[in-house]
Amino acid sequence: MKIEFIGGARTVTGSQHLLHINGKKILLECGLFQGKRSETYEKNKNFKFDPAEIDVMLLSHAHIDHSGNIPNLVKHGFKGNIYATSATVDLCQIMLRDSAHLQEMDIQFVNKKRKKKGEEPVEPLYEIEDVENAMTHFIGVQYNRQLEILPGVKVTFRDAGHILGSAGIQLDIKASDGREIRFGFSGDIGRPDAPVINNPDILRDLDILIMESTYGNRFHTQAEEVEEEFALTINEVINRNGKVIIPAFAVGRAQTIVYMLHKLFNQNRIPSIPIYVDSPLAFNATNVFRAHPECMDRETYRIFLEEGSDPFGFERLTYIKTVDESKRLNDIKEPMIIISASGMAEGGRILHHLRNNIENPENLILFVGYAAQHTLARKIMDGEKEVNIFGETFEVHSAVKTMDYFSGHADQNELIDYLRFNPPEKLKNLFLVHGDEDQANPFREKLLSIGYKNVFFPFSGEITEI
Repeated sequence: MKIEFIGGARTVTGSQHLLHINGKKILLECGLFQGKRSETYEKNKNFKFDPAEIDVMLLSHAHIDHSGNIPNLVKHGFKGNIYATSATVDLCQIMLRDSAHLQEMDIQFVNKKRKKKGEEPVEPLYEIEDVENAMTHFIGVQYNRQLEILPGVKVTFRDAGHILGSAGIQLDIKASDGREIRFGFSGDIGRPDAPVINNPDILRDLDILIMESTYGNRFHTQAEEVEEEFALTINEVINRNGKVIIPAFAVGRAQTIVYMLHKLFNQNRIPSIPIYVDSPLAFNATNVFRAHPECMDRETYRIFLEEGSDPFGFERLTYIKTVDESKRLNDIKEPMIIISASGMAEGGRILHHLRNNIENPENLILFVGYAAQHTLARKIMDGEKEVNIFGETFEVHSAVKTMDYFSGHADQNELIDYLRFNPPEKLKNLFLVHGDEDQANPFREKLLSIGYKNVFFPFSGEITEI
């Protein structure tokens, strides 16, 4: 058995890991590398393997840095099955189409610039037709149901508690040399007691684990403190007649924020003000959430579902669908809450809301998740006094706040807790992926200090034989 680390190695984007088992090739994830266009286009376009040689693909969840290059994989010759949970398949239906649309718009912008320079136009990585072709390869499976995907290889998906449908992937392997190996891929690990979705179902009794390390050197705010802090923050802004602008990822984060606002509103802990979700993708994703109550936790059942109430809809909440509806929000002067994508403020309707609200000291820009280096969100979070939006310079006079609790990734303590059913004497090899060096290296040192021996932080292109 060999593991080839391709994407998501020493970075938090472009997740791809290739397993060589019994003469067959299994691809874990096929995510888009995200970052500067000049650095990612060729990397996403050209695979470091022949897609036609891949026998099977396994997908942990629908986020684009894990799923976003699947249409390109199929376009370049992949003919096998793609196994994922049923909820992940439903989310991919909308997210990959959205990705194709965004690429089309992006390429139009790029080609205008290339034309002015006398350069040949470039093509998008894939189009809607490629997404439709890719979706025919998906097979939706339920949690905790073992399925043989290749001779001697059985897969089980366990709930990872990260977003709707997210999964840790367990492979029970009977190797050609007679060895029996239990292999685990954590995917992205969620937080225990996070709103809406279930707690992570920990992979256990593993011989080998590939594990994410996004927040391997971070510690999140405790859950019991968050609701009160969130309510106090909103009330402070409303009392000064301001607006709360929340950049949030359309899938996962937006639904969590809406859920908590609904709960606070029902408990009369925040006043009756308008709340807008301005993201077509978030609207479509929320409908997928509604279709999968099996992924939701006991609290969501107790507070909402048992009484037939919609966790993601209430009287003060409006989902904005059209551009004209979005623009009309700019003319409303009274207090409101606007949730809009994207979370890193690198595109989407959130840019318009930031442009129209960032210079007003009565307003609050509230960040609820991770922002990569050099993104607009990170610049604002880091306290820059002037930022560029749509080519114009704006002074940051609004208040700025970050609440890390809403992150969908486990912190260091929670990652260590994820290993509690995989003691050092059992787990022979542990590979850290999906983490920047400043997070993964301290986490590796921590794991070594508590007894884990073979802990690796592989480079892209590194191949390990087990």
